[in-house]
Amino acid sequence: MIITIDGPAGSGKSTTARKLAARLGIPYLDTGAMYRVVTLAALEDGVDLRDEAALAALAERDDYQLDPGPTHIRVTLRGRDVTEEIRSMRVNDHTRYIAASPGVRRVLIRKQREIAQRLGSLVTEGRDQGTAAFPDADAKFFLDAAREKRAERRLHDLLADGEEVTLEQVLANVDERDRTDAQRPVAPLAVPANAVRIDTTALSIQAVLDLIVEHLRKAGLVT
Repeated sequence: MIITIDGPAGSGKSTTARKLAARLGIPYLDTGAMYRVVTLAALEDGVDLRDEAALAALAERDDYQLDPGPTHIRVTLRGRDVTEEIRSMRVNDHTRYIAASPGVRRVLIRKQREIAQRLGSLVTEGRDQGTAAFPDADAKFFLDAAREKRAERRLHDLLADGEEVTLEQVLANVDERDRTDAQRPVAPLAVPANAVRIDTTALSIQAVLDLIVEHLRKAGLVT
């Protein structure tokens, strides 16, 4: 069973996907982590983030691994754990270049499908899971929220991780990511066909989770 959860930054999709996977007892795939780890590798190597061929080659050949579980996803780069490092504002500010690369996107979508084939069932979240990666998923959801609420959520996460950032900086980052996601030529952020749309602005994660589980029950996918 493949369940996709798409949406913009700060919509609550990562936390929802992780909790849904735990509830169902199946792995959770954070595809954003794949773009982040490639971004980190490019920054460390000094790769030109506008060099399409270099970025695609890096995504194809570099040694990075994702270990999806029902409650976590562990990310390693060249043998070291970078699960926390890829969430930094430094990586946030540059991920848009990686996400906009057609070559990188093709490589990572292929890798996502390989992971799904290996695991059999999973909850996967990102910005193109129900459109480009898994258009035939068993269930699709699209989460969104007001811009200010999404920025507040991102700020809270970053401050909890020890980042020294302001709400204005996070708002600017959210706006830039929204523009990049909407305008990129390959797999732009869009509501997938047949997806259930949920506005999370005024909802708790538990409320969102309950709505999704109810939809899955009605579809006969869970009991």
